[in-house]
Amino acid sequence: MSLDNRTNVVDGMNCVERFIKRVFDIMASLMGLILLSPVILYVYIRLKCQNDGPALFRQERIGKGGKPFDILKFRTMKVDSEPDGIPQLAERSDDRLTPVGKFLREHHLDEMPQLWNVLVGDMSFVGYRPERQYFIDRIMEENSDYEQLYQIRPGVTSMATIYNGYTDTMEKMLIRLQMDLEYLQRRSLWLDLKIILTTVRLIGYGKKI
Repeated sequence: MSLDNRTNVVDGMNCVERFIKRVFDIMASLMGLILLSPVILYVYIRLKCQNDGPALFRQERIGKGGKPFDILKFRTMKVDSEPDGIPQLAERSDDRLTPVGKFLREHHLDEMPQLWNVLVGDMSFVGYRPERQYFIDRIMEENSDYEQLYQIRPGVTSMATIYNGYTDTMEKMLIRLQMDLEYLQRRSLWLDLKIILTTVRLIGYGKKI
């Protein structure tokens, strides 16, 4: 079903499913932080040894209810990668990436600190990828339905992450929005499980998503 010109997209999950989803997010993120703690510590030390800036990267994104939060990642780019202050879309082969950062991004290890975002409720494992207000404003100039996504938490992975590839153009952002709205309308615990398993499988096979 086309979502063009839609003014109200209803969340596909009921209150019981949303509760189960949140419990899963808490338990899985806590387990992930514990099991991956040696890897997280190793990456942190490796980045600190570069002596070229902080190991952790914080950036304001917009989440559920349109409220801002700080997303956490391991820093993959050079410090002051946006010297003019104008936000830039990251590209797959970005010359702002550090050598270690390029490896982390290719293997999605830079995303590990987002387990904390999931644990505290800023994010979910599955949702829509959160954006900066600057890019949200650009998207909404083309399609104001972006605000429909504020009904739910953004996610570490998403349908669009799997099927739309690396989002480095406005055209891909608008395609991603349509996929995110479709997810919102269709989402269920079963669909979330399929998205998580597909993401793990693709990363395991070394596919860049």
